[in-house]
Amino acid sequence: MDVGIGLPNAVPDTGGRELTGWARLAEERGFSTLGTIGRLVYPSYDELIALTAAAAVTERIRLTTSILLAPLQKNAALFAKQAASLDRVSGGRFVLGVAVGGRADDFAASEVTEKGRGRRLDEQLDQMRQIWRGEGLHGTDPIGPSPVRPGGPELIIGGRSEASFRRAARVGDGWIMGGGSPDMFASGAAAVDKAWQDAGRTGRPRKLSLAYFSLGPDARAAADSYLTRYYAFIGEAASQIAAGAAVSADMVRSYTAAFEQAGCDELIFMPCSAEAEQVRLLADAIQG
Repeated sequence: MDVGIGLPNAVPDTGGRELTGWARLAEERGFSTLGTIGRLVYPSYDELIALTAAAAVTERIRLTTSILLAPLQKNAALFAKQAASLDRVSGGRFVLGVAVGGRADDFAASEVTEKGRGRRLDEQLDQMRQIWRGEGLHGTDPIGPSPVRPGGPELIIGGRSEASFRRAARVGDGWIMGGGSPDMFASGAAAVDKAWQDAGRTGRPRKLSLAYFSLGPDARAAADSYLTRYYAFIGEAASQIAAGAAVSADMVRSYTAAFEQAGCDELIFMPCSAEAEQVRLLADAIQG
C-alpha cells in the first residue's frame, strides 16, 4: 500500500513558504502523493492552486485532490482546462479526485443548487472527458492543453452512496473514502468492486482513503482544535472525527496496517497543523 500525506492547504493561516516547504519535504521523505481537501466557505487555499505551487517545487510525488467539490465548478470547460494545465505543468503527476459535496453554504456562495448535484457531476465529467480527448465542446475547436495521459488525468470518485460507486465504475479510474474506519473502507471497496464488474470494466479500480493525523507533544490539542473547527457544521460528530485522528506513532502504524489489510491501495494522512516537523514525525512513524 502507498502512503501519502496531505498538504496543509486547509489549515488556516498556512503561509505560502510553509506550503511549498512542506511539499519539498514530503517528496524527500518518500511519500507517494500530496493530497488536498477543500471547501469554499472556509479560510483554505484553493486545491488546484495549492497543488500547482507544490508541482513547481517537486519532481516525483503525485498531486491528488482528495477530494475537490466538482459541482461548485460551474464551467466544465474551464475546469477541464485547469486540470489539464496542472497535469501538464506537473509532468502527468496530477490525480483528480472529485465528489458531489454537501455543505449548503458552499453551494449558496457558488449560486448553485444542491438539488440534482449528482446529475450535474455526471454531465460535467462526461464533458471533461470529451475535452481531454481533444474533441472540443459544443462544436468548438479543441480546448487545450492536452493532458499528459491520453484521455485525461487519473480520475478518482469520492462518496459512500451507491450512486458514487456506479459513477466510479462508469467514468472513474478508482474510488476514495473521505474518512472512516478500515471496516467502513472494506465495505465501500467491496461495493465499488461489484459496481465495476456490473459495468463490465476490466482490471480493477484503485482504492484510496483519508485519515487525519497530528503528532508531537501537542498532538491531541492540535487535532481537536483544527478538526472541530473544520467540521463544526456537523455538530457533535466533529468531536468524533477529532477523536479518531492518529495522535501517536503507534496509531499511525495501526491505521496503516488496518487499511492495508482492508484492501486500500493508497492511504493519505491529512495534517491538523502546518508545522514542517509533522512531515518528519509521520515519516518516522511509518518507517519505524
